[in-house]
Amino acid sequence: MPARIPLRAASLTPDLNVPAWLLTTLSQRIASGRADASTQRDPEFIRRQLPAVARYTSYFSPEVRGLDRLPASGPALVIGNHSCLFYMPEVWVGGQAILSRRGIGGPTYLLAYDLLFGIPGVGPVLRKLGAVPASAGDAEAALARGACVLVYPGGDLEACRPWTMRNRVDFGGRKGFVRLALRSGVPVVPVVAHGGHHAVVVLTRGDRLARAAGLGRVRVNVFPVLAGVPFGIASILTPPLPLPAQLTLEFLPPLDWTGHGPGAADDAEVVSACYAEITQRMQAALDRLSAERPHPVLSGSSRLAARAAAEVRQRAAKLVNLGLTP
Repeated sequence: MPARIPLRAASLTPDLNVPAWLLTTLSQRIASGRADASTQRDPEFIRRQLPAVARYTSYFSPEVRGLDRLPASGPALVIGNHSCLFYMPEVWVGGQAILSRRGIGGPTYLLAYDLLFGIPGVGPVLRKLGAVPASAGDAEAALARGACVLVYPGGDLEACRPWTMRNRVDFGGRKGFVRLALRSGVPVVPVVAHGGHHAVVVLTRGDRLARAAGLGRVRVNVFPVLAGVPFGIASILTPPLPLPAQLTLEFLPPLDWTGHGPGAADDAEVVSACYAEITQRMQAALDRLSAERPHPVLSGSSRLAARAAAEVRQRAAKLVNLGLTP
């Protein structure tokens, strides 16, 4: 049995000396961002960023399945499982897929982590891309306008889950999205991502470290400890580079909860039943994908190497055609 590596909060203490003024400033900026209900989505800005997004997501050799299950128009609530820290390839691949299905000009929004809107320079860019702070009110208003809203209920809890839970759907009991769906009466489309969380090795979420640092003031509940190159064991402040794990994204058949009526949003039993239904379906799909592709890092690495070799051959062929080879 391999020796256990002790993960002591004391060894990371230098990372946790977060100045009180910084926490206060971030907290105020987050509150301001949540109070701003304006939608600043810019289709032309999105169009200009798509080539860069495609280059980034190609590193994960993505495959998208079942996109025709997403309504091409009208309101829809898309619920996904979250992975891979802030690298989150499933978010970018999912966004690409939704835009290809519904068009860049169609209203599509992502409920994003509040903290991101408190970081100078980041919030305005996210808003142009169609992200809004995670607020049920903003989401409900967008759905009422016929938008597609993408939500990752697991948030940082799921994105930073340990390596041993890499093939688990973990929303942490967060059921706000169920109440939102019941009130809005819209189709609920689960989208399951497999492979993304194989790209990083999370040793622990670091819940205690987050509490020790007082990060709860800025709605941060984790301070993960990670393993990988080039730093070995490190904190989220010096994260390892992601491995080229192959990402498989599958849209599942929509769920229709409209029969419960909007009043069911206040019925704890109905909410719990709907939550169990969607999480069980998503876990079953993730189990199936995990069995189909048990080693996404190996398959992703081989695909990446094959593409690199093909590019080398293409460049060599161009040089030959131009007569530039010796």
